[in-house]
Amino acid sequence: MAPYRPTLSRRDALLLLLGASLMHITSLLFPPSAPPPEILIDTPREVFPPDPPPPAPEITRYHTRTTTLIKATTTTATTTRVQTTTVGAAAGPAATVPVDMAVKLPATEIVAHAPGWTLYRNLYMSNGTLLILTDAPDTFPPIRMMASNPLDAVNSPENIQAREPTAWNMDFIGAGEARRRWGNDLVGEKEEEALREGRKRNRVWSVEGNTVLVNEPSQFLRHYYHLVAELLFGVQAFWHGAFSPHSSSSHSSSSSSSNSNGDDDDANARDYTLHPSTSTTPPITRLIFARATADGWRDSPGFNAYVLRAAFPSVSVEVLEDWEDRVRITSGVNEEGGKGGRAWHFPLVLLTDRSASHRGDVCGSQTQRIAAEAVHHMRNQQRLGGVRVGGWWEPVRGAVVRFAGGVSSSMSSALLSSDSSSGGEKAGEEKGDLDALEGDPRLPMPPTILITYVSRQSAQHRKLTAEGHAGVVSALEELVRRKNEEVAKHGRGSGGRRWELLVMEAEKLSKDEQVRVAGRTTILLGVHGNGLTHLVLMPPMRVSTVIEMFYPGGFAHDYQWTTGALGMKHFAVWNDTYRTEGLGDGKPHVDYPDGFQGDAIPVHGPTIAKLIEDRVEGRV
Repeated sequence: MAPYRPTLSRRDALLLLLGASLMHITSLLFPPSAPPPEILIDTPREVFPPDPPPPAPEITRYHTRTTTLIKATTTTATTTRVQTTTVGAAAGPAATVPVDMAVKLPATEIVAHAPGWTLYRNLYMSNGTLLILTDAPDTFPPIRMMASNPLDAVNSPENIQAREPTAWNMDFIGAGEARRRWGNDLVGEKEEEALREGRKRNRVWSVEGNTVLVNEPSQFLRHYYHLVAELLFGVQAFWHGAFSPHSSSSHSSSSSSSNSNGDDDDANARDYTLHPSTSTTPPITRLIFARATADGWRDSPGFNAYVLRAAFPSVSVEVLEDWEDRVRITSGVNEEGGKGGRAWHFPLVLLTDRSASHRGDVCGSQTQRIAAEAVHHMRNQQRLGGVRVGGWWEPVRGAVVRFAGGVSSSMSSALLSSDSSSGGEKAGEEKGDLDALEGDPRLPMPPTILITYVSRQSAQHRKLTAEGHAGVVSALEELVRRKNEEVAKHGRGSGGRRWELLVMEAEKLSKDEQVRVAGRTTILLGVHGNGLTHLVLMPPMRVSTVIEMFYPGGFAHDYQWTTGALGMKHFAVWNDTYRTEGLGDGKPHVDYPDGFQGDAIPVHGPTIAKLIEDRVEGRV
């Protein structure tokens, strides 16, 4: 076989080498426009739990003490006496050094506390658990009076027990344990030097600003009354009261009568101040609905969002998904040294908890209104400004009415006038009970007596009989016609003021229109229902009144308590009879008989008309 010989000559090889060299030089001078291929790096990723997360897994957790669960056997609350001291009104972080650089993490302090309402400085959250940093847990209220397991509420022993808080919901953590879980790895002088140089930081991050943390599911939040007239009502009372100066005037039912000295006159003036000073009250920065989705705090008509945005236009809102983000990124074990993840630090936070409020005596046994715990506590602490006219609520009411294009009250900050004696006894000589001081001559009469009848006749339930509705409208029309004729002919009748009747079908009016009407209403009339929540927007005048029509034998606290908390008068009506606190048989007992939610609620129109006339004329 002949030997193999290459087919390329020296000349061919030289040409190939020259061509390859030219191609290489050209590629260097003129790079291609396409991007270079990506280099894939295998990066491990966290595996997040499903949304919503399952119950707590069986993992090792760090606790400073064992939490004993208290078994609930009844729905009636027992009184828990907690000694708390309201500290100074200064707001903001407790320390000037950022917590991620602090040698010692700031301890948790309580600014104010009532069942279900607790204002903290330096509260922490890690892996979904609210943590109180202290080495003296016995100095704090019981956890069950501050927090709960946030489940939907059912009136059964099993559900009541299930809503008791566990260490997964809230716990205490000592300073040493907090340092071990979230602190840096250095000690002594090396630690301080490293912190100053920024080489080592604590795994704690501040949520700057002032927070309201709502620890309840959407079960009640999606209702106009429960969010505005309970939650926001209580938030405003507690937040305002916590940062208001102490008043020397007593607002409890056992308050002593005022005398004629100057101190008592000043105290009474503060009681009737519609615009109490807010110079020491820090603004609320954010509202966190930790257990409700974006839809879970909004009601169908849209008033929850309307009132919240109008009253607090700068407040940011976080919901369940945002809270779960915060939980996830603080969970697990830190990569360095196997320590316990991260923590969020809330410099100033108001924690509200519906189930914890119902464990209190005022809410659980007397009113069933969570805001009652907040209002009652701050009133007893003598920190609610304008307590006789709802002055502490006026910043919210006025903001919402102005937002709707209405005119907020023009009442002066002190309503004591030189001619107030013409009305008879001084307010200080009347009963001390808050709900019994309506008709006070120091309050102005409205320019027009506006009767607003909130009709539910187009609703599917809780409405009057057709005959009852027609009778009410006819009797009120006759009353208004007669009173206006008196004014026109004789210049008398309610001091010459004109009367007006508005039968309001809420579904036919915009939210702006409804708010403007409520903002000038004198008498609000309606069947027990959500529309009566507009009472929180009524101006506090001398004869401001809410008349609530019930099925015979039925009664609920909702609007009765809220009306009284704003210094107005509430009447419960059953057909042709009525009752009110401080008159006759007084406040009725709560009951929901068959027919309470029905569409055949009877009412006697002439009785309603006479009650309104007697109220405006000062006879009741």
